[in-house]
Amino acid sequence: MARLLFSSLFALSMLMHAGFASAEDGWIQLFDGKTLTGWTPAAHGKAEYKVVDGTIYGKTVEGSPNSFLASDQEFGDFELEFEVRVHNELNSGVQIRSREKTEADVKAYGENAAGGNGVGRFHGPQVEVESSPGQSGYIYGEATKYGWLSTEPKDEKHFHNFMHNDEWNKFRIVAKGPRIQTWINGEPVADLTHEEIYKTHPKGRIGLQVHGIAGGTGPFDVAWRNIRIKELK
Repeated sequence: MARLLFSSLFALSMLMHAGFASAEDGWIQLFDGKTLTGWTPAAHGKAEYKVVDGTIYGKTVEGSPNSFLASDQEFGDFELEFEVRVHNELNSGVQIRSREKTEADVKAYGENAAGGNGVGRFHGPQVEVESSPGQSGYIYGEATKYGWLSTEPKDEKHFHNFMHNDEWNKFRIVAKGPRIQTWINGEPVADLTHEEIYKTHPKGRIGLQVHGIAGGTGPFDVAWRNIRIKELK
């Protein structure tokens, strides 16, 4: 019994050392509410990330390309929950199963991949975050050759109002194999199965996006809190 207790405490200690706290039901807290331990800015972006009032707070920097604060740990199949509040004029998102581009990625996607190119560019499936009316919750292929992975936003007349503007909104994401499902404030949004993106991105990092902005605009901000994940088997 003593040996089992020691092993359990050691595992918990290792997770907490990495910036994560695990619960008995399998949920892992990805943000401790006090520090950015367990998160690292991806290459290329210059947006500001810091802890403010128990949130991860991101603010635009004029002239910066899209920026991402990425989890140090990678995840494959999982259920992810978080709350987010975004400025009404800022496009944002949360990357899943994403990574920085290698030379092989640049060659595979080509020099004209949407959203930029080059070694180090953070890319992969992104769950959209923006104000209502909009396309929040749908899946975009950030800096890939695909553009929208979800079909609904390809219709320019399509939008929904599930996001509560100027308020906190709860997102739930379930990624299992090639299928990705999303909910906003309990409302189902995306139910996507995309074999091709799963082949290139079966696992990867979680990334919090601050989108680049046009010159002479901003600053705009976005904040996240209560970020937790449960790995699925």
